[in-house]
Amino acid sequence: MLDGRNIILGISGGIAAYKAAGWIRDLKREGAEVTVIMTRSATEFIAPLTCSALSGNRVHRDMFAREAAHEIPHINLAANADLIIIAPATANTIARLAHGMADDLLCAVVLAARCPVIVCPAMNDKMYRHPATRDNLATIGSRGTIVVDPGEGSLACRGNGPGRLPEFVEVREFVLAALSNQDLAGVKIMVTAGPTVEPLDQVRFLGNRATGRMGYAIAATARRRGADVTLISGPTSLAPPTGVNIVNVSTALEMRHAVMAGINEAEVVVKAAAVSDFRPAVSVDGKIKKAASGLDLQLTANPDILMELGRIKGKAEKPLLIGFAAEAGEKLGEGQRKLKEKNCDMMVVNNISDPDAGFAGESNRVVILYRNGGEERLPLLKKDEVADRIWDRIVRLRRRE
Repeated sequence: MLDGRNIILGISGGIAAYKAAGWIRDLKREGAEVTVIMTRSATEFIAPLTCSALSGNRVHRDMFAREAAHEIPHINLAANADLIIIAPATANTIARLAHGMADDLLCAVVLAARCPVIVCPAMNDKMYRHPATRDNLATIGSRGTIVVDPGEGSLACRGNGPGRLPEFVEVREFVLAALSNQDLAGVKIMVTAGPTVEPLDQVRFLGNRATGRMGYAIAATARRRGADVTLISGPTSLAPPTGVNIVNVSTALEMRHAVMAGINEAEVVVKAAAVSDFRPAVSVDGKIKKAASGLDLQLTANPDILMELGRIKGKAEKPLLIGFAAEAGEKLGEGQRKLKEKNCDMMVVNNISDPDAGFAGESNRVVILYRNGGEERLPLLKKDEVADRIWDRIVRLRRRE
């Protein structure tokens, strides 16, 4: 996701500086080229040699380093950066940024940069809550700096409260969003994801093997590209994507109710959920006991939510409607049938019997079918990448409206 991106990691002098080693490793693992700038105080907490070894690049500390004087470090570093992350950002560094100071290399680079800047405050909870710090954070935020709220919990000073530097995985979405094309800015999008479960009694239910990974990737990548996303999710073990409005449901009827409640606001609907086709005709209170003669399970059909959305869309061509079809066997013929029958603009088809692209995996291989008869096969990709490719196609469809 970060292949070839030039990222500056600015480390200022707080106890959380030790976490920077892990951040460098995580950024490198995703393909980023990492350059570290350290304040003088930061070198008291973590050795420059550590950061240099992990990043594979020289660590920059001194704005007036003699060996690099001809390079004008603060100008060249700023010019080559795709993103600047400051983590940890101490109260002192935040104050310098707020007041436009350029008396150390890190602040001078930020002043000279025209790329996005992410600031991750980390400090004692009382320092973080102080009105001066709050004002300084508001000031840099008003100028376009992305401020990531610190975590709460036990602090190095033996206090407890806000001020912990988050792990990189928690900041990753801010990084990806800062580097993403904002071609969905302000677009209202509804995504459904996960399975639905249909209770047989208070213990048992009918369900399916869907995990929600593909739908959550669809929602997360749309949010990164600036969309206003509502995610209607069946039961999953996944953490909600950052910045997404999530509506949790269990059954197909609950999902239908949530979808219909928000459909008038949606400009794009992506139906990635695996909705149960049937539910028990009767749901029993308590627990059904074993019977020697066995059990006859009577089922009734659930509503076809995608079909209903296609009828609502009608001739108005709003909202843009994208369906998913998880099929086995003759998958493309079934996908074409659903595309036409359910009045979709796109149908994303995948083969559930494919061993490296099933429900629980982190990758997927899909075929995109279009209303105009077009067909596009994507290679095996991580689900985040599949989601981004799908949004690329949706953006193109929207531009033709």
